[in-house]
Amino acid sequence: MVLDSNIIIYAAQPEHHTLRKLIFEHSPAVSVISYIEVLGYHSLEEAERRLLEQFFRVAEVIPLSDAIAAQAVRLRQQRRMSLGDSIVAATAIEHGKRLVTHNAKDFEWVEGLVVHDPLPSDT
Repeated sequence: MVLDSNIIIYAAQPEHHTLRKLIFEHSPAVSVISYIEVLGYHSLEEAERRLLEQFFRVAEVIPLSDAIAAQAVRLRQQRRMSLGDSIVAATAIEHGKRLVTHNAKDFEWVEGLVVHDPLPSDT
């Protein structure tokens, strides 16, 4: 599975212990764009930054490849989609992995992409 940035952020919050358990049990991958989005957040507190850096040291961070870039271009040509979302979705597609996100509706139209939202809708 490939984690979207929002899942990584939710998992860092104390109340989401079941999400951390899911991540621990499945050794997920992340797109390099999620690495940039999460650690690049300008208001990240020091304790959060250390926790997230620790996560990224053990997670598989998938770099941007020509195939992922081409898939992201195709997705953006089909429908308006943010650059970050297109790269995350393309990463999951190109690596044959499901995408775990709390923004499932943003990706439900993407053909060939399996999307899973592990959080309750009121989160």
